[in-house]
Amino acid sequence: MDQETIEREKLNQETSQIAWQALQRFFATGQAISVVPELDLINAAYAVSQDDAAQVEKWMADGKLCPVSDSQAIEWLESDAMLWTVVVKPWVLVQNREENK
Repeated sequence: MDQETIEREKLNQETSQIAWQALQRFFATGQAISVVPELDLINAAYAVSQDDAAQVEKWMADGKLCPVSDSQAIEWLESDAMLWTVVVKPWVLVQNREENK
């Protein structure tokens, strides 16, 4: 296996579903990053982990990757949302897949 495959597999193994309530402290410190459902969470995490600034900036400009907004945080809290999550220090990438909506 090549290094990229190994790193992607590691990110995949570190991905889990977590209740938004348990993630609020990361939101409070500005470390929670929302990934839209149509963007693959592992691809996003890999780009962030590799410091792929061009790709990350493109996703941010397209609104596919952005800090969790106050309104989104409130909605997730009120709905007791379970989110797919992966940590790419110092960030916590969170994704609300469509089946959770």
